[in-house]
Order: sequence, then C-alpha cells, then structure tokens
Amino acid sequence: MRDKLAKVAVAVGFVLLASCASSTHQSDEERRAQYAAYAGPPIQQFTWLGHFDSWEPLGQNDLVVFTTPSDAYLLKVWPPCDLRFAFDGRGGETIGVTSTGGTVSARLDSVIEHSPAVGRTVCPISEIRKVDYRRMLADERRQAKAKQGSG
Repeated sequence: MRDKLAKVAVAVGFVLLASCASSTHQSDEERRAQYAAYAGPPIQQFTWLGHFDSWEPLGQNDLVVFTTPSDAYLLKVWPPCDLRFAFDGRGGETIGVTSTGGTVSARLDSVIEHSPAVGRTVCPISEIRKVDYRRMLADERRQAKAKQGSG
C-alpha cells in the first residue's frame, strides 16, 4: 500500500512540474491571450489599496496586476512604454500605479515603471479589464486533470 502511495505522489509531482514548466514557456502573447480570454469588457476604474499581491508584464503595452490573490486586472498602457523589462532581476517590484482616493482610473492614472536601463517612465493607462481569475484557474485545473486522465 505504501509503495502505491509513493508512486501516486511521484506521479502527481511530475504532473505539477510539467504544468509549471509549460506555463513558464508561454510567450508574452500567449499569456496575454490567456488572460484576455477571461477578461470582461473595459471598465473605467477599480479600487486599489496601495499594494499589489503580484503582477506580470504581458508584452510591451500590457500588464496584469493582482490586487489580492484572486482579483486580477488587465491593464493596457499607451505607447511608447515598454513593460517587458519591468523586472529588476531580484524579484523586487519595479512598477507602481497612480491612484486617487484608492481608485485607479483608465485615462487618468498611470503605471510607473522603474527600469535600471531606462529609469523612471510614466505610462498612462488606456484600458482596464477585470479578469475572472478564479474561473481561469478552475479551467486550468480541469484541463490538467483531463490530460492526466488521458495519459
């Protein structure tokens, strides 16, 4: 019985590693398309309490920010900003977002990028879309389970 449990644990570990590896090899465009598929229509604003749970650049003009572990917003900024290099290599936050009274508004607020190569860049937000991140994760789990069952 212990031998079977150990084999199941190893198999689950491989599935988790494979899913992590596949997600890390997605291009910015593939990640952006994935988030966009779960994003609602453009909204004017969202509430922000002054910090991010996490964030991810999705190409030159797109960024997903998580205000909580499950609340995500897809932001588009005006060119010529380039958000692809917003990571500082140390895992530190190199972006900020302006807000007024805890509200981030499209066409009024900006993403502030801090890049060692460029310095500080102000990137006006042109569009905000709320992402149904819980549904996205549920669909990913369902797809991983289906792959596991067919393999």
